[in-house]
Amino acid sequence: MKTRVLIVDDEQPARKLLRSLLAGREDIEVIGEADSGEEALQLASDLAPDIVLLDVRMPGMDGLQAARHMAALAEPPAVIFTTAYDNHALEAFDAQAIAYLLKPVRREKLAAAITQAGRLTRPQLQQAAVTARIADRRSHIAVRERQGVRLIPVEEVRVFQADQKYTTVRHADGEHLIEESLRALEEEFGSQFVRIHRSSLVSARHIEAIERDESGQYFVRLRGMPERLSVSRRMAGELRERFRI
Repeated sequence: MKTRVLIVDDEQPARKLLRSLLAGREDIEVIGEADSGEEALQLASDLAPDIVLLDVRMPGMDGLQAARHMAALAEPPAVIFTTAYDNHALEAFDAQAIAYLLKPVRREKLAAAITQAGRLTRPQLQQAAVTARIADRRSHIAVRERQGVRLIPVEEVRVFQADQKYTTVRHADGEHLIEESLRALEEEFGSQFVRIHRSSLVSARHIEAIERDESGQYFVRLRGMPERLSVSRRMAGELRERFRI
């Protein structure tokens, strides 16, 4: 069977070069191209490639963010990054055993990378981003729908609520379930969200009011949500300190 490859780069000449380097190989089938991280994630979900050749630097969702989302797919592809980053970033990639190709990509290097390509985990990708000083915080949350993968902008999320092994993402247009822990989300988005309960992280930007009843119990109201959310007594002190109430 042929190895199915998806090419992703925001520059058309770079995509054309990669396609030309793979031309003539009977064991390779290029099944599509994308010019953004968002489009790459959608195509990876729809087409289930074996390998994604993924540019690191792209406007909007960069390659590392896209790869972290792909790692959560039911059938994640192997990822080979193409990059013009400096030595510091490349050392981070090496440390996490992440496959990458320096631009301009050479035929023999590409062939070797395809032979050695492996699937990467989200922690590997996140740590490489941190070490290389590349933005490690995602701009979107990927959720599954019948039509495929949908990207929810983090700035539209009102609250993450833990529910057994799943987390509910409540946002401007509804809610979805994801398989990410509240602790991991708090580590990633702690500057944008505040913990109000062991099972709730709320968006600081969407807090409309912080209320207190006669018993001393605190509640939070969020824009776009009809009900108020209770604040645990353990988290009340942090909430008061953060918002100086």
